[in-house]
Amino acid sequence: MPTTTIKPTRSTPSALQMKAIPAAMDAVALEAFGPPNVLTMHTLPTPLPGPGEVLIELHAAGVGSWDDAVRDGSWRPFSRPKFPLVPGTDGAGVVVARGPHVRRFDIGGRVWASDYKNPKGGFYAEYAAVKVENVGTMPRRLDYLEAAAGLTTGLTALQGIDDALRLHKGETVLIFGATGGVGTLAIQFAKRKHARVLATATGSDAATLAKKLGADGIFDARAAGAVERLKALAPGGIDAALVLAGSDVLESCLDLVKPKGRIAYPNGVWPEPKKRRVVQMLSYNAETGRRAFERLEQAAIEARLKVPIAAEFPLAEAAKAHERLQEGHVLGRIALRIRDRNR
Repeated sequence: MPTTTIKPTRSTPSALQMKAIPAAMDAVALEAFGPPNVLTMHTLPTPLPGPGEVLIELHAAGVGSWDDAVRDGSWRPFSRPKFPLVPGTDGAGVVVARGPHVRRFDIGGRVWASDYKNPKGGFYAEYAAVKVENVGTMPRRLDYLEAAAGLTTGLTALQGIDDALRLHKGETVLIFGATGGVGTLAIQFAKRKHARVLATATGSDAATLAKKLGADGIFDARAAGAVERLKALAPGGIDAALVLAGSDVLESCLDLVKPKGRIAYPNGVWPEPKKRRVVQMLSYNAETGRRAFERLEQAAIEARLKVPIAAEFPLAEAAKAHERLQEGHVLGRIALRIRDRNR
């Protein structure tokens, strides 16, 4: 395959710009919105890093429900999308080039990145050019699959536990929707705060996972008597709740939040929890940026973070990954393996 060498600039040391980059790359893209089978392999030009960007040789990409919405056109980050459109909002890999005026990130550095609105394409590809503010250093304990699957969900979980709920030692927190991509990490971040964690989990496999991740009490929100089970687990009430999924019994469960307690939920959860006069309600969007990445990296170390991978697929089988996503009951998150080397 033809290659191009990114030439050094006055603002970037030449020693960090010597690696030849293929002129074209494999990527999964769609030519029109539709069902999973619109995701097909393409050969596309490799993006080059512009000012303030790094080029990442991707080893893995995360697959989330928001990718499903981008693929079918129900969520459009761009008002006028350009096809072929490469989806994917997060990934992990190695920095292979830096654009002008970039001082951060050494060539060869292991990084994770998140960008839902990248005009140069998403992460279902061999390479991605990403603004440095959307890139962070991977925690050493994670491999590429775990990092790709754990970044967007990790930011959402950490900011929910630390910033929205401001969880404290000894408090009881309910995590509603605890075995999905965000919830599995929220359990661990809450335990890092030495809180008592009550988690919803449907099915024995989900309950086993929640317990393994540190949940102190587990109940099935879909089962008969769910609210009574929660009352038994928290006879004194609940200090805080992180809502990650809607449910017929959600409001009855939230009735157990104490006066002056806190309820938080990421924007996009539907139906939204109803407002309560004596309880603080907060919706939020996960924020990126250098400080957010540094905080997540440190929290991952402190929590000895585990990122459950529900299923992994090679890049060429991205359509199958989306089919699996639509089946539901995803414990953790799905990931795409782009390169064989995982560490």
